[in-house]
This record gives sequence, C-alpha cells and structure tokens, in this order.
Amino acid sequence: MAADTSIASGVAGRYASALFDLANESSALDAIAQDLQSLKTLLNESDDLAELVRSPLYSRDQQAAAIDAVLGAAGVQELTKRFIGVVIQNRRLFMLADIIDAYSALLASHRGEMSAEVISASPLSDAQVAALRGTLADALRRDVSLDASVDETLLGGLVVRVGSRMIDSSLRTKLDNMKLAMKGVG
Repeated sequence: MAADTSIASGVAGRYASALFDLANESSALDAIAQDLQSLKTLLNESDDLAELVRSPLYSRDQQAAAIDAVLGAAGVQELTKRFIGVVIQNRRLFMLADIIDAYSALLASHRGEMSAEVISASPLSDAQVAALRGTLADALRRDVSLDASVDETLLGGLVVRVGSRMIDSSLRTKLDNMKLAMKGVG
C-alpha cells in the first residue's frame, strides 16, 4: 500500500488510500485530486448538496442519482464516478469531505509536500498566497500546499495550521489575550 499509515487511519483514510492506489495505478493522481477539489468546492457552496451527502434520510438510489447528475455536470473522471458510487453503496457518503481531505494529504505526502490550512479574515490575493507559501516552505524546508479559507470573525490577521502546529496571529486572539491581561491588572 502506498499510503502513509498515519494518514490512512480511520475509515475515511482507508477509502482515500484505496482511491489513491487506484489513481496511482492509472497515472491519474492529479486528475482525481482536481475532481475531488471541485467536488469539495461544490459541497461547500451548496447547502442542498451538503445535506444530501450528510443526511441518512435519503436512500442509496436517491443519493446515487443526485450525485451522478452532479458528477456528470462537473465532468469528473470515470474512476472518480465509480469510486463515489462505491462510497454511496457502502452508505459512507457522509464521509466524503473527510475522504477528500485524506486523499489530499496522501497526495501531498507522496509529492513530499506538507499541507497547511490558512484561515484569514478576508480572501488572500494570489501574491499573498505565494508569499505565505514561500515563507512556510523556507521555515519547514519542504514544499507547502495551502488550503485557504475565510473566517470574517477573525477581524484581521491569519491562523495557519501545519500538521499539529498552529500559528494564530489573528486580531481576535490578540484582543482576547489583551482582555485577559487587563483582567489581571485591576
């Protein structure tokens, strides 16, 4: 098995590992990764699709028909369609986001990259993403792939997670720390 055992632990990791091995045999690692990222974007943008994936109230046939339509419209690889079909038949569709994340981690590990999750108060520009990627690559001495998201409650700054490490330079955290420090003064 080509998968890293720490990444492949748990049910989602085992599904991701199986897909990774199939994609590797087919020389389609990047194409499958692109399909999965497109699907993850669709899940994040559509509340109806997210409910279909998470809810046990829909039958396998209902989920299969709906997901097949979504995958057809998205133009994904045949391997991706067949894999998602197996996930649906095994009633594990609710794990799809975790499977996608595990596949991305396996691919990054295979490439010698580390993945970092970056949460910012507003969307980062391409130049900011490139600068952050370069800074992290220098600090970690490895290539870094970034998964950027936005959390407007941060007010400003960034929260960066790389593996088990978290760097929180958000304005919200700094204000919370200042509030705690002020409580101790009075």
